[in-house]
Amino acid sequence: MANYSKVDHVIFDLDGLLLGTEEIYVEMFSIICGKYGKSYTFDVREKVLGTVESDSCAILVKEVNLPMSPQELLSQQRLLQREMLPKTKLMPGAERLVRHLHQHGIPIAVATSSSEESVNLKLTNHKELFSLFHHIVMASSDPEVKKGKPSPEIFQICASRFPDKPKPDKVHTMNPQVTMMYRSGGPSMILLHVGHDYPSEYAHQVLLPRSECSCQHNNNLDHFCYRVKKGGQLFLLRVIL
Repeated sequence: MANYSKVDHVIFDLDGLLLGTEEIYVEMFSIICGKYGKSYTFDVREKVLGTVESDSCAILVKEVNLPMSPQELLSQQRLLQREMLPKTKLMPGAERLVRHLHQHGIPIAVATSSSEESVNLKLTNHKELFSLFHHIVMASSDPEVKKGKPSPEIFQICASRFPDKPKPDKVHTMNPQVTMMYRSGGPSMILLHVGHDYPSEYAHQVLLPRSECSCQHNNNLDHFCYRVKKGGQLFLLRVIL
């Protein structure tokens, strides 16, 4: 896959790619839903995926029919995350890839839908590693980000904060919303599969014409350490939670 050999900048997603938070969030929302006799199903999880915190709570309240306002749900979520998110571990291969890119002088950044508070909790035990990133855009608390995913705005803002302002014209993604967004928006795309179970009925959402993308099935990020070199493209790295 020759395209992997030309990288100038890399923008990472955070949850499920660099940090193993997906099961923490599933447990967190399952606890809240369970208190009211509700279930946090995969269908709901797929709708919540990648959204900013206020939208996540609004979607969950509506889809699960929770007897509270989105703001009340967010308050409960924040109480739980203060206890649970500091336990966050790195995903396999994440540290190796980040250090590899940094050592080779490739600027790296993070674009996450999370808030500054939740990101700080997640990074409790990983502050030194994340000091290697040029910047982190946290959509839920960043005043410049007006639209949550699937809008491309967070990626555009993240790219603009590099000194040389590269354009996000090559995308690594596994979020079905973002996949469809970039399909309609024009850029070519490479899908990065990182070993998560995803029901077959959703498969069409992450498929693109062969001319527009290629797929790399992998269990972790280790292989990228041997494939990335300086070149001419910006990559956005995302996975399905």
